[in-house]
Amino acid sequence: MADTAFQTRYRDEFIAGFEVRSSYLRGAVTTEHQPKGNSAVFLVADSGGATAKTRGVNGLIGSRANNLTQTTVTLAEWHDLVRVTDFNVFASQGNQSTIMQQGTMSVINRKVDADIIAALDTATVTAGAAATASLAMVVRAKVILGNAGVDLEEQDNLFGLISHAFDGYLMQIPAYTSADYVEVKLLSGAFKRYKRWAGVNWIIHPSVTAVGTSDEKCYLFHRSALGHAIDTKSIESPVGYNEEQGYSWARASVNMGSKLLQNSGVVRMRHDGSAYVGV
Repeated sequence: MADTAFQTRYRDEFIAGFEVRSSYLRGAVTTEHQPKGNSAVFLVADSGGATAKTRGVNGLIGSRANNLTQTTVTLAEWHDLVRVTDFNVFASQGNQSTIMQQGTMSVINRKVDADIIAALDTATVTAGAAATASLAMVVRAKVILGNAGVDLEEQDNLFGLISHAFDGYLMQIPAYTSADYVEVKLLSGAFKRYKRWAGVNWIIHPSVTAVGTSDEKCYLFHRSALGHAIDTKSIESPVGYNEEQGYSWARASVNMGSKLLQNSGVVRMRHDGSAYVGV
């Protein structure tokens, strides 16, 4: 008996591939919305560690100047452009226009995080040699920040940028998951991108520098330690059609830049995440 003439059926809706589509870090840094120009200047002001003094022998109070540091963040333009010919739109499965638009914005959002991570990587203060995540490592990093004068009571401004491996080790610590120590039950419900624990907002990111190696670069930092300048008017996600050449296109663009403002406000936690790599 002859086989039936089988038919292949293609699903109209596309399935999104696994990739980061949004920015994790834009809300964790000091952001300047730059309306014009190719640079933004951030001013860091303090007393320079001055101490109170009594009057001098002449009966006058000695004066001092404020410690003012201006840091310039230079903006650069970043783009992602996709073209699809009419024939490919006709012959391909799924909504190619939607795929183009979503894809270009994902590329730009990933670039925002890559730019901020690159600025973090310029920080020089570390919490010691590379090791697997532990309560002691986190406490050490917080103490280093505290000794540098960082206000540890500002929970909305304290962030930890960690890998999934770092989070995996922390999840095995009772103080990280137990209801006796945390307000949110971390082992129940859906995965949580931001976790507040030990007075810090922990951001679990798949693209920390050297992820999956024995020396991942994870961080504990204060919002005021990093500056991110972005021209909000330049954020574009246009789509169009070229009649002469017969193709559709989608573009996402942004002008932005990031820079370390206060080195003392960032502590690098060198993490050994090599044991959690797929084989």
